[in-house]
Amino acid sequence: QVQLVESGGGLVQAGGSLRLSCAASGSIFRINAMGWYRQAPGKQRELVATITLGGSTNYAGSVKGRFTISRDNAKNTVYLQMNSLKPEDAAVYYCNAESLSGSFQWWGQGTQVTVSS
Repeated sequence: QVQLVESGGGLVQAGGSLRLSCAASGSIFRINAMGWYRQAPGKQRELVATITLGGSTNYAGSVKGRFTISRDNAKNTVYLQMNSLKPEDAAVYYCNAESLSGSFQWWGQGTQVTVSS
C-alpha cells in the first residue's frame, strides 16, 4: 500500500509560479516512476510530467519549458515547479506513482490550482 499526499496548490496570478509537492508513504520501496497529471472541469485527465527512479523526465508539450518535475528520493517526495502560469493551466493536479513491476498505480487526492488573469 502506497499513500500519496499533494500540497502546494492555490490561487496565483497569470505569469506567477507555484511549487507542488507530493509526499509518498507506506510501501515506498515499491515505487518506480512518479508523475503529475491534471484535470480541468469537463475535460479528461492528462499527463503533465513524469520522472523515473533514475531521474529521466518527460513533459506534455503544453508545459515544456515552463514546468519542471523533480524528486528527492531521500524524502520520498516529488515536486512540480510551475512557472509562467497561464489560465489554461488551472486544474486539479494529481500525483501518480507506479510500481517497479508496472502492475500497480497509486493516486493522490489532488490539489487545486487556480490561475487568474
